[in-house]
Amino acid sequence: MNHVARRIGRSLALVLPVVLVLSGTLAVASVPWSSSSSGTQMLTASEHKASSPATGAAPRAPQEVLRDRLVAELQEKNPGVALTRLQGEMARRPSLAGHCASLARALGRAAVQKYGSVQRAGHWARPVCDTSYATGVSRMG
Repeated sequence: MNHVARRIGRSLALVLPVVLVLSGTLAVASVPWSSSSSGTQMLTASEHKASSPATGAAPRAPQEVLRDRLVAELQEKNPGVALTRLQGEMARRPSLAGHCASLARALGRAAVQKYGSVQRAGHWARPVCDTSYATGVSRMG
């Protein structure tokens, strides 16, 4: 019996430090260490509450919040700025990559609404999320 306990103790002595180092490395890797100087913003919990309706409705999905922010930026500046931001967000938050095409299409539709012309909105097309922006522009025409 004493032999079994000693064997378990040795196994733990070898495995436990490895587990602790790996879990610590993963924890450190997931922390955003640098503040973003490129203008990207992180949505804090208080901002999220403020953007949600006060009626107790379910919180908005991150891709919906991002879409609204990108469309607002497109309206203020131009589609090129919004597409650059979309590309940066996809690199920074890979969990949203599955929504990239729908976000780019929404930007394409918003650009047509802003400029009133498929041709003018299409001028900003670039290969962000494949050709989704161009698809959004063309479907409005």
